[in-house]
Amino acid sequence: MANVKTTLDTRRAKSDGTYNVIFRITHSKKIYTINSGISIFQNHWDASKLVVSVNNPNYKRLNLKLLKTYYKIEEALLILDNEFTIDKLRAKLGYTTKADTNLNFKQFSAKVIAQMFEVKRTGNAIVYQTAVNRLISFSNDNIRFEDIDFSLLTNFEHHLKTSGLKQNSISNYLRSIRALYNLAIKHEIVKRSSYPFHNITIKSQRTAKRAISKQDITRLNRLPIEADSPQKTALNYFMLSFYLRGISFTDMAYLKPNNIVNGRVEYFRRKTGKQYSIKLFDLALELIEALSSCENTFLLPVLSSEIVEDSIEAKKRIQQWIKTTNKYLKRLSLELQFKISITTYTSRHSFATIAKRLGYSNELIAEALGHEYGNKTTAIYLD
Repeated sequence: MANVKTTLDTRRAKSDGTYNVIFRITHSKKIYTINSGISIFQNHWDASKLVVSVNNPNYKRLNLKLLKTYYKIEEALLILDNEFTIDKLRAKLGYTTKADTNLNFKQFSAKVIAQMFEVKRTGNAIVYQTAVNRLISFSNDNIRFEDIDFSLLTNFEHHLKTSGLKQNSISNYLRSIRALYNLAIKHEIVKRSSYPFHNITIKSQRTAKRAISKQDITRLNRLPIEADSPQKTALNYFMLSFYLRGISFTDMAYLKPNNIVNGRVEYFRRKTGKQYSIKLFDLALELIEALSSCENTFLLPVLSSEIVEDSIEAKKRIQQWIKTTNKYLKRLSLELQFKISITTYTSRHSFATIAKRLGYSNELIAEALGHEYGNKTTAIYLD
């Protein structure tokens, strides 16, 4: 009889520093693994209980997902009993097997994206889906992985450029397609020898500086704006982000009252899983009190209490808030005749640049921003 165990595969980290949570199947002294589709940082894994620890902001949902899959595997093992093979188990669970080698690019991508939505990796799922739609629209619905070669990719890139897309958007599409191709190789849907990206250079364009000076921050704060106006609300969100070391609008939207501990804001950044602990000064506290709603689960009124975290609806609502906030921030930029139109992200760039001008080292700024690799990433933010 085969046995199953949930564990963290720490043999090799992914490019973002996370590790896959896997199910280890043991049968007749042979070990097989099934990927859960969940990847987390090592400090988010409770090795004694074999569960995602409370350090992860989504630990309840992820553990529920793992538990459901664990019971599915156990049930399948009971049914298979002495007829167990890893391929039969994978087939019963609906995983890709060697029998699925006829899956084309669209079909395989749909499976991967569906799994991403299932574990609430909504942002990445949307990016992948957009890239897939673009490539299929350029080629055809039935395109196979073997059809995606150097010639097709270079023509696709040219098509995107002539369609008016910016270089960074094109790079995101190519990276998404490359990631799906790598997954298809691992699932043995396409041979590694067919890999078409060896001679494809995926370039990113350095974005224009989006920082404003300390003096401009002061000018913003001194603008005579009506307290209940949408411009004032937009400015309050901008300044709160600035006071919280350039916190992203998404992380700010998901803050809850229990994230405030002993005069500090403590949270895990959704993009990286890195933990932050930021001292709350009086100005930040005043803005939180001005913006918060005591009847809401969340600290700020961006998301309602009934919203499902990391859902498509939540993603759309946050994006709409960002769009509206940026609209009013643009008006403030014009009023003050700034050289750039400030956005919600300008607060993060401005925090880094102002800190640099005040004499703080790149290393310290990198730590404050939560950058894993220090100066290289931080330099993008610095003026």
